[in-house]
Amino acid sequence: MSADFHKIRRLPPYVFAHIDPLKAKARAEGVDVIDLGMGNPDMPTPQHIVEKLQETVNNPRTHRYSTSRGIPGLRKAQASYYGRRFGVKLNPDTQVVATLGSKEGFANMASAITAPGDVVLVPNPTYPIHSFGFIMSGGVVRSMPADPNEDFLRSLDRAVRHSIPKPIALVLNYPANPTAYTATLDFYTEVVKYCKANDIFILSDLAYSEIYFDENEPPPSVLQVPGAIDITVEFTSMSKTYSMPGWRVGFAVGNERLIAALARVKSYLDYGAFTPIQVAAASALNGSDDVIDEVRKIYKSRRDVMVESFARSGWDIPVPKATMFAWAPIPAQFAHLGSLEFAKLLIQETGVGVAPGVGFGEYGDQYIRLAFVENEQRIRQAARNVKKLLGSKPGAGNVVPLVG
Repeated sequence: MSADFHKIRRLPPYVFAHIDPLKAKARAEGVDVIDLGMGNPDMPTPQHIVEKLQETVNNPRTHRYSTSRGIPGLRKAQASYYGRRFGVKLNPDTQVVATLGSKEGFANMASAITAPGDVVLVPNPTYPIHSFGFIMSGGVVRSMPADPNEDFLRSLDRAVRHSIPKPIALVLNYPANPTAYTATLDFYTEVVKYCKANDIFILSDLAYSEIYFDENEPPPSVLQVPGAIDITVEFTSMSKTYSMPGWRVGFAVGNERLIAALARVKSYLDYGAFTPIQVAAASALNGSDDVIDEVRKIYKSRRDVMVESFARSGWDIPVPKATMFAWAPIPAQFAHLGSLEFAKLLIQETGVGVAPGVGFGEYGDQYIRLAFVENEQRIRQAARNVKKLLGSKPGAGNVVPLVG
């Protein structure tokens, strides 16, 4: 009898499992580990959201089972958000489902629509669930470029023409984790046109819609494209926008047929988030955007400090336009190591934790992802620690001009 079950055999070793023990060992030895690896927001959830949770939890009626689709008030709040932010009109009863974070929603959508052997087009590198949600469901993943440009569109056409069977879905993720790439509405328009002509669903991960740094260019939703809702479902999350990662509140919105399929799968698996959490989440969505602006301002400041301080340490980091991540090429003198071994070296020699790019796909192996999850002082300290490893002199590196 095989030691592993079928679905487990299809999953590769989790790259980050190699890094976490090293961080734990360093901490046990008294090292002050500065962990820039996991995208785990460190800022507190805004107080008015916490107070709404406390108020609601005092009502014993809210302690009963909730509903897997999400309470009506929460679905209406999300529909209202899409109307304000994107000008997209949604029916909260048929086109919105609350999920236990966008990750759960994405995985269950993959389960709902994928038959064994179905081909799905997924960016590489990308957030792991974009691939492994389909792999666990018996699907076959074909890699696409991550950068939303003309090469992406040409690759999309090649993939559709040369895939047997024809792909059932295309995954989009902009602003992107881990690369921080952003897409334009013109790009979405071309993708929607092509996918509609070829009967391909679009699954868009828009978890970082509110973490952007040029106030004149807020990231669009693919659902803004006329007719996109005929083939598209989009996933969002409150984790980063409102610093609510542990609350596990996300959404899937869009095409009624796809939303109904997701809702049916979820109805067999969960009763939804704890009702007071959903009430507090609705309060957040219906409240002032000032808290979002403040979160965005903090991430922008941390981004600027990271880019400047790491450049002075000899590691030039491209300036991300969005997300809470920098996607940095491994310094040339260490490029031969690959991302996993370089990440291990950083922990052992500098006490700085990072995410190896190979954890997001093989085409990320020459990159490291750094998250803005420490305060500015700690980020500067991380840069000083890294400087010792890189052996740079004062002023080494080309400071990249900050934009946005």
